[in-house]
Amino acid sequence: MAPAAKRFSYAAAVDRAGRISAESGPAVELGERWTPDHLLLVALARCSIESMRYHAARAGGDLVATADTSGVVTRRDEDGRYAFVEIRCDVEVELDPVPSTGELRELVAKAERDCFVGASLAVKPAYRWRVNGADV
Repeated sequence: MAPAAKRFSYAAAVDRAGRISAESGPAVELGERWTPDHLLLVALARCSIESMRYHAARAGGDLVATADTSGVVTRRDEDGRYAFVEIRCDVEVELDPVPSTGELRELVAKAERDCFVGASLAVKPAYRWRVNGADV
């Protein structure tokens, strides 16, 4: 029998004033410009960076990173519902130490695979990774 899968539970809330909180922490005012669509894109960016951080640490490395995300919402052909139909995630990473080309490609593949936000989306994000100044 296979061991039971790990379970991760999260909690977040929106109060009457539109402020958000995570895990019963203090409420944060994001402002009117922050739509749910923007929050999803930021979630993908943060998850992609954290996934890369996890795999880099397992390989003995450390990193600093930024990410830019964008997406297109329109009516889907298959069901006529509005949804993200395109999502792009550009991640800029500085890794120390610098892994070999093969190790770097493996890290990027693992980071994409294990970003659970990206894996949860109906549309597969198009990633662009730039590590230590070079496209991967």
